[in-house]
Amino acid sequence: MARKKRAGAPEVNAGSMADIAFLLLIFFLVTTTIQTDQGINRKLPPIEDVIDPPEIKEKNIFTVLINKNDQLLVDDRPMDLNELRQAAIDFLDNGGDGTCSYCKGARDITSSDNPDKAVISLQNDAETSYEAYISVQNELVAAYYFLRDRECMARYGKTFRELEAMFDDPKTKEAQREKIEPFIKEIQSLFPQKLSEAEPKR
Repeated sequence: MARKKRAGAPEVNAGSMADIAFLLLIFFLVTTTIQTDQGINRKLPPIEDVIDPPEIKEKNIFTVLINKNDQLLVDDRPMDLNELRQAAIDFLDNGGDGTCSYCKGARDITSSDNPDKAVISLQNDAETSYEAYISVQNELVAAYYFLRDRECMARYGKTFRELEAMFDDPKTKEAQREKIEPFIKEIQSLFPQKLSEAEPKR
């Protein structure tokens, strides 16, 4: 007498499960965005061998201090962030010694002599917040760009930022880039960015 085959539990197709898991893994790898830290877009100045650094008069230094409470002290007086850009512009554009023909400032003899001698010194406390430091730095850089834009527009009919964007654009032809480069260098020499960042106070 033939024995009846005993009915057992149905077998699970493990191959299909592996395929589904693999597809899910690919899906999450493709769709997941990973946050990355971004740095500050700044070009560092070239290294220069200066044996005897030139002596800088105190009136040619615009001192900006940020304390641990993110408060500003500019030339030994408290200042709000929204006043900083204009104060920096007034300092850079002063033309106190009368040698700057393109300066439109007050020509105050107690302030900076000319843009080439004017230095902005930025110093922060070790506990200064990152946001406050970047906000202050942006305002100071914006002061330089305001003056460069103004002078570039007066001379070439375009802002300095427009010329920089054209020069950096990969679509710009080489002949056009060679034409723009001297204009950019000239404006940079008229208002050189002399922004000194000191070590944080501890």
